[in-house]
Amino acid sequence: MTQGVNVAGVYVRDQDEALEFYVEKLGFRVHTDARNGDYRWLTVQHPDQPSFQLGLFTPQAPLVDPATAQALNEAVAKGAMPPLVLMVDDCRAAYERMHARGVEFTQEPVERYGAVDASFRDPSGNGWKLIEGRGG
Repeated sequence: MTQGVNVAGVYVRDQDEALEFYVEKLGFRVHTDARNGDYRWLTVQHPDQPSFQLGLFTPQAPLVDPATAQALNEAVAKGAMPPLVLMVDDCRAAYERMHARGVEFTQEPVERYGAVDASFRDPSGNGWKLIEGRGG
């Protein structure tokens, strides 16, 4: 029996806006888009990582009450959540490609700690680190 993490979720303020960003600007693919009443289970996958899904979830009932949903949306918008990491072969090339697609970076590529990294945020405020993977 094989076990492991299959889905990790991020809170987004608008699932349609998030879907467009992750698919059109970052190149992810839709894995699941299912609805149950007002609840929507929406996941995407990086094309090079088909066994892992990123859930794009709106804080809402039945998971949280309205006040908690508002607080979560505000925290995400302020960039309070830990950054996600997207590993790439060439940070500068990925930066140029993503910037051309309209991704707004908060930090251009910089060399540090023996690698190159850049930072951006999704439309909801979730922070991302774009990090050049080390060979070997």
